[in-house]
Amino acid sequence: MTAVAVALVSALFIARHAIILIYISLLIAIGFGPVVRAIEHQHLVPVGTKRLPRWLAILVVYFAIISALVGIAALVIPPLVDQAQELWRDLPVLFNRAQTYLISWGLMTRRITLEEAVQSVPAGASTKAAATSAVGTVATAIGTVAKVVFAFITIVILAFYLLIEGESLFVAFARLFPHARRAEVTRAGHEISSKVSAWMIGQLILAGTIGISSALGLYLLGVPYFYVLALVSAVGELIPVVGPILSAIPAVGAALAVSPRIALWVIVFFVVQQQAENHLLVPKIMQRQVGVSPVIIISALLIGGSLLGIVGAVLAIPTAAILQVVFQAVVNGRDS
Repeated sequence: MTAVAVALVSALFIARHAIILIYISLLIAIGFGPVVRAIEHQHLVPVGTKRLPRWLAILVVYFAIISALVGIAALVIPPLVDQAQELWRDLPVLFNRAQTYLISWGLMTRRITLEEAVQSVPAGASTKAAATSAVGTVATAIGTVAKVVFAFITIVILAFYLLIEGESLFVAFARLFPHARRAEVTRAGHEISSKVSAWMIGQLILAGTIGISSALGLYLLGVPYFYVLALVSAVGELIPVVGPILSAIPAVGAALAVSPRIALWVIVFFVVQQQAENHLLVPKIMQRQVGVSPVIIISALLIGGSLLGIVGAVLAIPTAAILQVVFQAVVNGRDS
């Protein structure tokens, strides 16, 4: 039994990346389950006496998500390209202005050209070594993008089949328990589905709150393209830890094109917003939506981020909600 346990743990560790993909797909299937059922039993579109096919209801959800993403991209990408081109044109002026500030504070002794800053190579490093390093960086980036694309496609396809076969799989899972406990297992399953769906809604509420506050703050600070940058902030809010940081970079760049002082105020604004989001908005909104206490939410975010980084932070709150439901079901079963 010890050898079997060691082999099982080793196999799980080796397949940890695949297990994470399966778990993410399962969460998506659980979260979208109520939406799919609502579309499946809708009465707006007449389909005779039968309900809407489940696969068609799933495709409706997928189409709505893809349409929303395409619409966001259409709003965000063109202004960001124009802004990046404008920033590139103004880069020499901004670079010289930054050097003036650094020299006035005694942090630089002489001015350097932008070409010198870009082409400078660390001491002792040859041109061949620098070229090899650049090629390696590009290859690593391409490999990372390919892995992300493959993982995304896998999650979408696996979640689709889990949504189609979810009810039959859950019935088979419930049969593993004694007949007297199956009703309780069914109730726990429905509660888990409700909590995961509520978590998804909470994420959208957080994204909307951050987007509106970003639009207001950037508008008052006089940052151009504030509506697009606020939309970027809203999307970045869906990615814990690095999402808000990455979404703040375009806003700082747009503010820098106006003046360094405004860019500094934009950085202060996003730092304050992030602190309020981490310590006030996330615990309160998730407590109301998911029913998990702020202590558990903050602890889950810390533990999930420490174990799996960004992915762990994303999965922390729904996992905590699932474990809470399972713990309550076990405790209630012992008390009964």
